[in-house]
Amino acid sequence: MFEKLFSLDGKIAVVTGGSRGIGRMIAEGFLTYGASRVYITARKAAACDAAAKEMTALGKGECISIPCDLSTLEGIKTFGKTLAEREQRIDILVNNAGAAWAADFDQFPESGWDKVVDLNMKTPFFLAKELAPLLRAAATAERPAKLINIASIDGIFVNPLETYPYAASKAGLIHLTRRMAVRLIKDHIVVTAIAPGPFQSDMNTAARDHADVVAGRVPAGRIGAPEDMAGAAIFLASRAGDYVVGSTVTVDGGVAFGRAGFEGGGWSD
Repeated sequence: MFEKLFSLDGKIAVVTGGSRGIGRMIAEGFLTYGASRVYITARKAAACDAAAKEMTALGKGECISIPCDLSTLEGIKTFGKTLAEREQRIDILVNNAGAAWAADFDQFPESGWDKVVDLNMKTPFFLAKELAPLLRAAATAERPAKLINIASIDGIFVNPLETYPYAASKAGLIHLTRRMAVRLIKDHIVVTAIAPGPFQSDMNTAARDHADVVAGRVPAGRIGAPEDMAGAAIFLASRAGDYVVGSTVTVDGGVAFGRAGFEGGGWSD
């Protein structure tokens, strides 16, 4: 009953923004736990292709690169069409691609607002809508398909950094996850979210470049490791997470609830 609780044997997954950072941690975790194919996408083709080649070389499964700009509906449709030409179903979709922008309240530009809110909240919804037929094709009552949105602890507590659209979009994504979960569970698609704290990435330069300093602000005493993020995603994507519907799993070493409001920075990915 329990021996394959966390297995992803034979699963086909899509991880947006999967060439680096949290997306890559999740993609590698899926491959390690048995996924047969993991598709990753990113705007930079060379980096996406290189990452896919490196992950395939691990010998656990095939990682396939489909470089694409998912910030527009046209890009989303192009990605969906390309994927549908290769697969009749997908078992797992991880909406990880995102953006951040920090600026003083009185100087915050509309362009920064639109870029962040569109990619962080609009794209996950419309990509899920575009790929829903492939998810439904894989979904059954006994083995539901999985849709995992990558939010942030910035959507749970107030980060002192002036990242207004980032915080708002991640909070919105958490609630969007709940709303989508109520609808899509009828199709045997389980929707959940992960709210990461400090992990090393190009977006979270504080954790990347000053890990020791950031670790001092985390109740657990360290920043997140790739295994921490992969573990949460594997749990939600596998049989172990089938009965977790609409919830957001916080993976932050205790920051959001242990030190909410702490004057620091660099928590979120």
